[in-house]
Amino acid sequence: MAEGADGASGEQHDQAEGMKAKANQYFKDKDYDNAIKYYTLAIELNSENAIYYGNRSLAYLRTECYGYALSDATKAVELDKKYIKGYYRRATANMALGKFKAALKDYDTVVKVKPNDKDAKMKYQECNKIVKQKAFERAIANDELKRSVVDSLDIESMTIEDDYTGPKLEDGKVTLKFMKDLMQWFKDQKKLHRKCAYQVRSCCFLISRLAVAQCNREMSGLQRHKIMHGGLFSEDGITLEDIKKIDRNRQPPDSGPMCDLLWSDPQPQNGRSISKRGVSCQFGPDVTSRFLEENKLDYIIRSHEVKPEGYEITHNGKCITVFSAPNYCDQMGNQGAYIHLTGSDLKPIFHQFKTVPHPNVKPMAYANSLLQMGMM
Repeated sequence: MAEGADGASGEQHDQAEGMKAKANQYFKDKDYDNAIKYYTLAIELNSENAIYYGNRSLAYLRTECYGYALSDATKAVELDKKYIKGYYRRATANMALGKFKAALKDYDTVVKVKPNDKDAKMKYQECNKIVKQKAFERAIANDELKRSVVDSLDIESMTIEDDYTGPKLEDGKVTLKFMKDLMQWFKDQKKLHRKCAYQVRSCCFLISRLAVAQCNREMSGLQRHKIMHGGLFSEDGITLEDIKKIDRNRQPPDSGPMCDLLWSDPQPQNGRSISKRGVSCQFGPDVTSRFLEENKLDYIIRSHEVKPEGYEITHNGKCITVFSAPNYCDQMGNQGAYIHLTGSDLKPIFHQFKTVPHPNVKPMAYANSLLQMGMM
């Protein structure tokens, strides 16, 4: 039987192309899970085709599985050094993971090959700016510079021009009227005056300081569930007392309990595995059971993961994911949900909702622009 240029037999090549075509359609329909499934089937039929890996990488980017996206993009480049979309998607994944130097190297490759690509040039400049900024921050870092800029601003000396008709704080206080006016002002896509913005920022900063000071006191002994952003830990033995001791008033580290609370995800099989996001880990039902038993909890509630129905119950009912952003980024088609905890046993009741019209502004434009370069 004849082989294709990529080493697959003619029949396998045709079957793989059929899987890719199905995957492309699912991708266009924003059903990224099925797109990933059929790209995977195409790869199983023909593992030497860079485009299949590149397309699956893009689908992983859309589902924020940056670790998997990085792996696929790297494989695509290994298979075809001239596959420019592979470099672009690897740069995108590295940007999302905070690996700016690695991203810059790939953006540089893209720009050299496509010097007239405005989007690639913009990404290169954006990434280069971040790399230089990070280097500058490391060079000048000292204890004095750890103070917030809010502490050094002379907000009261700022003047509000007479022609500004937007919302203003009343004697520097954030009132209900101000918040209602602010909501309408933003719906009309208008900009808040910088003095008002700094005043609001100053209030939020003070509140955050109080929250950090008080958060450790809020963990009641009667509480039978634990709420976090991501999930559980890369190692056993972490207790609620350990969580209380975490210094939250800082940038998240690349590993450790704080990192895990933000970025880990549940998986159906027991044990732990490498994270699809490229940071922290994935944890199984046995990990959840041990944590709950050791800390005398009934279940955990976490977010940070798009779910078609807005929520998902896994790990034998002991791990609940709830995601409150419907049609995430205007492209996922998911419902949103929130939980109402009732009764003495804090039994969760789920409320689902769909998206509603919003102002004509691109959702998460800063992030969506990283996901350019279509399928093949």
